Amino acid sequence: MKLRLCILFVAFAVGCGSPRRDEPSTPPLQASSESIQTGQRVFAAYCYECHPGGAAGLAPAINNKPLPGFLIKFQVRHGLGAMPAFSKQELPPEELDDLVRYLKELRHHR
Repeated sequence: MKLRLCILFVAFAVGCGSPRRDEPSTPPLQASSESIQTGQRVFAAYCYECHPGGAAGLAPAINNKPLPGFLIKFQVRHGLGAMPAFSKQELPPEELDDLVRYLKELRHHR
């Protein structure tokens, strides 16, 4: 039951975003810590192609979603719709934690 609620919440949150597909309207985020820098590198390697700068691209924007960290991690691990799942071998837990920190920082930067 909890899993279904999480999936429903993620699906709702992903579908309720900005349809903006242009260039980001803010300057690039300057990473302030090593953890944020690592998250930025992870984002560039795994997420940027579909979510350029956190904005909508091939996929919905993620820089304007108020998702808590555990739901971001759930979506990354399990995928949703066209988004692929990323295993612990592909994306170690420490890097996923840094990615979540970066996404939260990106959310506050916009």
